[in-house]
Amino acid sequence: MWILSTIALSAADPGWFDSSKLPVLICALVSIAIVLYTTYDKRSRKRFKMREIAGLKAVEEAIGRATEMARPLIFTPGWGGDIQRPTTIASMNILGHVAQVTASYDCPLVYPTHDPVIMSVAQEVVRESYLKAGYPDRMREDDISYVSSSQFGYAAAVDGMISRLKPASIFLLGTFEAESLILAETGNSVGAIQIAGTDSTIQLSFFIVACDYTLIGEELFAASGYLSKDPSILASVQSQDILKVLIVIFLIVATIFATVDIDSTWWRF
Repeated sequence: MWILSTIALSAADPGWFDSSKLPVLICALVSIAIVLYTTYDKRSRKRFKMREIAGLKAVEEAIGRATEMARPLIFTPGWGGDIQRPTTIASMNILGHVAQVTASYDCPLVYPTHDPVIMSVAQEVVRESYLKAGYPDRMREDDISYVSSSQFGYAAAVDGMISRLKPASIFLLGTFEAESLILAETGNSVGAIQIAGTDSTIQLSFFIVACDYTLIGEELFAASGYLSKDPSILASVQSQDILKVLIVIFLIVATIFATVDIDSTWWRF
């Protein structure tokens, strides 16, 4: 009986290769090849140029304004995300660059968050950035704080900080929900330069009307490469652009084949 059951299982086994997954394998191999090409081919990186993004060009201006006015800078990642969200990770990359510049200018950086894990990661990012700038003693850990896990409690607390500190510049970069317009309007009321960015299409509309600069969609994810000029990050952005072009070409070809009747008379002639 054991032998018969083993034979039956072997006959039911389709084999080590599932042919239905072949398109996924091809796409994965093409993606890996493109990433390796853009990462290790120096000539491709030299030809690749990122377009200028107004919101990212204004980062230095916003930090410089806060320094000249002797007022702090507030950086908030929003309430809607956790440390695993891509927008939160992108926000951390931008925070590292901003912290390095604020350390050089000796400009206070205030970072309120709703998540203790995000707070711990942000403290490490800022500490490393201040160390890179050569001013580790200028970091104040109390300025990077956990506020509240309640959405509107967090919004009220950050609004209170904005009203009391009257920051010259505010960065709203991360995952935002209903608190986005509350924070943006409060920042606008104190006359702060506001640079915002999120992946939520609903909240982007509020940022566009209430903030000075808004990073739309993937501009937030490309920001770290734009600011740091890191070759590995720029290579990943380039590979994503190439893959997008290939996907668009594939969709156009697929649409043509789905629309045209290949067996028709005019096609054969």
